[in-house]
Amino acid sequence: MTLSPLAGKPAPASVLVDIPRLLTAYYTGRPDPAIAGQRVAFGTSGHRGTSLELSFNEDHVLAITQAICLYRAANGIDGPLFIGADTHALSAPAAASALQVLAANGVQVMLSKDDEYTPTPAVSHAILCYNRGRTSGLADGIVITPSHNPPQSGGFKYNPTNGGPADSDVTKWIEAKANELLAAGLAGVKRVAHADALQAATTQRHDYVSSYVADLENVIDFEVIRAAKLRLGVDPLGGAGVRYWAAIAERYQLDLEVVNSEVDPTFRFMTVDWDGQIRMDPSSPYAMQGLIGLRERFDVAFACDPDHDRHGIVTAEGLLAPNNYLAVAIDYLYRHRPEWRQDAAVGKTVVSSGLIDRVTARLGRELYEVPVGFKYFAQGLFDGSLGFGGEESAGASFLRRDGSVWATDKDGLIPALLAAEMTARTGRTPSQAYNDLTQALGKPFATRVEAKADARQKGLLSKLAPEQVTSTELAGEPIEQILSHAPGNGQAIGGLKVMTANGWFAARPSGTEDIYKIYAESFIDEAHLERLVAEAQVLVDTAIA
Repeated sequence: MTLSPLAGKPAPASVLVDIPRLLTAYYTGRPDPAIAGQRVAFGTSGHRGTSLELSFNEDHVLAITQAICLYRAANGIDGPLFIGADTHALSAPAAASALQVLAANGVQVMLSKDDEYTPTPAVSHAILCYNRGRTSGLADGIVITPSHNPPQSGGFKYNPTNGGPADSDVTKWIEAKANELLAAGLAGVKRVAHADALQAATTQRHDYVSSYVADLENVIDFEVIRAAKLRLGVDPLGGAGVRYWAAIAERYQLDLEVVNSEVDPTFRFMTVDWDGQIRMDPSSPYAMQGLIGLRERFDVAFACDPDHDRHGIVTAEGLLAPNNYLAVAIDYLYRHRPEWRQDAAVGKTVVSSGLIDRVTARLGRELYEVPVGFKYFAQGLFDGSLGFGGEESAGASFLRRDGSVWATDKDGLIPALLAAEMTARTGRTPSQAYNDLTQALGKPFATRVEAKADARQKGLLSKLAPEQVTSTELAGEPIEQILSHAPGNGQAIGGLKVMTANGWFAARPSGTEDIYKIYAESFIDEAHLERLVAEAQVLVDTAIA
């Protein structure tokens, strides 16, 4: 990873996106479905792209929305559709385009009151609250967001009736149908004028802010936070939760300062990420320099990305690495949620820290390890068999205090507020709690590196079988386990994970670039980690040669 000289510095004018050009391209660009990069493609979090490269524009949104309408009809989903959009420049026009199609198809749409920006978890929460106790007329949802990606990005996600990200069988169906519609020049797409869509009898308003904020007390213990008189800070990073934080502070009488309430589609107030791009990533120390610089003002502070499904935790010691905070949150929750099921498992992805495995074992809980993708946690969070689901990229959700479902999509607000709760109750910040964990269970040293791989090599890597690895040792230790499928649900991980007693690596091809990624972790030291990565690269390169 080569650091840009701009990393961690205020964004210069030279890196700001041209918003008028971006929006013009959204409406005027015509993608060619014969070109792979211009087709609809659902990754782990929906379809993403930019109008500047013909990978996300109005044609894509119209086709995807019509495909969702066809999917709903084919599967008997006839309740309301909750729709939310974040603060990226392409999100508002995409929401308008989607509404035109939804209204033309007679779908009951729940727009946000006062056209408020809407976080991903607020949409998931709304779906689940509406569907509670129902067996028919179930609701689903659309979230228009490219998550933490740069300002020129657009994104579009579908959440079915379980409130979580759509599973791959659903997204493949929608993707295929949307590309058919693109290839047919949008013939078959129903659409009405936007003014008519707004006035349609099927278009209604929902107060996402009030319903979400009022229900938070069933997830977080605000009494203990208030009693501790903590000084809390939050940076919404210009995202969809800007008004939510002020509402939370007012309702629960918290000493909570929103350090930046600015919404600007260029995100010019950000410090630049590691590669010289503006990226609203609350887990990046480069993007988080603004809040890190204010850390002495607060007992604990936090941030979320534009759709508020990711969190970043800042204490006097600085920004916690995502994996480190996940381990701390799991350890705290399973000790302080007595009403959760005794068999409620801990959900993690295959590239999340091994410290989570050790914490889970010490708690006497079952570990549910899945491939990368929050969709794999949705059912467990829905039925309470998972108490917590978390990804290494700072995405997590967990149950209500009574053990029932809260949100089946990632929720950046509740892990942030949990950091305040645990500080108030234990008198120790998440950073101090992490130090306690590592003294008891070992300190992990982790990294992620990238290596070049062409399409053929990436294809080979994604289909590697454990028996193709001929090595018996890794970084001086016997190899104990080699995985090509996740032990939790048996799903292919799209690569390999190799484990020893004190280290592991996982190698996965990138879905968008000609590279593969190696995630690695050592419980010995940095030197062992470097050796582990070096041997991992040789092992993978040999296997895909």
